[in-house]
Amino acid sequence: MSEQTHPPLPDTHFRIMRILQDNPDLTQRELAEKLGMSVGGLNYCLNALIDKGFVKMGNFQKSKNKFKYVYLLTPQGIAEKVALTSRFLKRKMEEYDALKVEIEALKAEVGEDQGNGQKAQKA
Repeated sequence: MSEQTHPPLPDTHFRIMRILQDNPDLTQRELAEKLGMSVGGLNYCLNALIDKGFVKMGNFQKSKNKFKYVYLLTPQGIAEKVALTSRFLKRKMEEYDALKVEIEALKAEVGEDQGNGQKAQKA
């Protein structure tokens, strides 16, 4: 049985980089929990970010636990995070504007139904 790999959601790399910038010493398990994803899925995404040169991984030289890693954004990663942040914000603002229009339409619809008296109550 072969496993299918699905591409990460559009905001996944942005969310990973955003958390790592403030918490570079999180374990993969801790980071996966914060993101609500599996450790395997996170590992796949982290490796993609490392392969692209956006994140570098290092271990704590003086630590007794040599399996403890730190994930740092590279200068290229910081620039990519800025670009991702800009695209994320633009997309969310467009979603917000669309929701405002939809909310106004629903308010108008509810207002019309309330004007019709009991028709709204039977539905």
